[in-house]
Amino acid sequence: MKFVDRAVIKVTAGTGGSGASSFRREAYVPKGGPDGGDGGRGGSIYLKADANLQTLLDYAYKPHRRADRGQHGKGGNKTGKSGDDVILPVPPGTVVTDAVTGQRLGELVEAGQELLVAKGGRGGRGNARFATPTHQAPREWEPGAEGEERSIELILKLLADVGLVGEPNAGKSTLLSVISAAKPKIADYPFTTLTPQLGVVELPGSRTFVVADIPGLIEGAHEGKGLGDRFLQHIERTRVLAILVPLDAVDPQDAYDQMRAEIAAYDVALAAKPHVLVLSKTDLIPSKDDLPVIVAPKARATVAISSAAHDGLNEFKEAVWREVSAVGSHDQDEMPLP
Repeated sequence: MKFVDRAVIKVTAGTGGSGASSFRREAYVPKGGPDGGDGGRGGSIYLKADANLQTLLDYAYKPHRRADRGQHGKGGNKTGKSGDDVILPVPPGTVVTDAVTGQRLGELVEAGQELLVAKGGRGGRGNARFATPTHQAPREWEPGAEGEERSIELILKLLADVGLVGEPNAGKSTLLSVISAAKPKIADYPFTTLTPQLGVVELPGSRTFVVADIPGLIEGAHEGKGLGDRFLQHIERTRVLAILVPLDAVDPQDAYDQMRAEIAAYDVALAAKPHVLVLSKTDLIPSKDDLPVIVAPKARATVAISSAAHDGLNEFKEAVWREVSAVGSHDQDEMPLP
């Protein structure tokens, strides 16, 4: 399945039905009063978060969505039927903005959450609504109001607890494949990961957390170099970052500093998230006594792993779990009381 994390679509709500101009026709009643009914409301368009979706693929091929109009009013004070609302499913984590003005319309984080993006037009009034003691046979009626129409941009930001960050071939995909059931593409050349990948990590005691692996970053990624900063949006909502520094890097300290700089250049708030320093590919050195010393004063923990040899993975998972739990507890403390 193709991964699509951005889409611009046009949404057109339904126009309201027009009111009716009608008069009663009854036997032995020569002059019946006005009985024109109101028009029905036009259908509205909503977005709804669906936990079964992980991509905006459908909207890349169907960029225009329209709701039904309302039916016209009828005689006998019959109101026209309202147009059906349209519910468009999107993955949780979708941010919605007006594509023309850039105004943020909202975001859908939790499954089942809904957002109105185009309101249906109201139905017009029938002539029965215009009757007064001095104007007993009105012929006035109103047309239905047009439904809202706008272009909206959908931006998917994956929901994960931990974001794996590192340069190309730092070992992120291999790590994800051995700590979860995810099956990312793995090869010995750069940029094998072209789309974000998610995996669920299980620990003893029914503990789990979700990890997101994004394409590798290179120096200047925030300026569009390499694959650019496009995929950094997928770790904006993570609680903890895991910065991988491969031990076959020419200068491990420089590799770490570069990743920190790229993240900060993209978003200062993202750089302020707690992070764990992960020294990967320890199978490439004779012993752990030869581990390089990396100055990382803001790292919450430093762990050395070898995904190929399955070494240090438990220590990595426990270190990350401690930080995820700590951030989760902090979030609970900051929640307002009901």
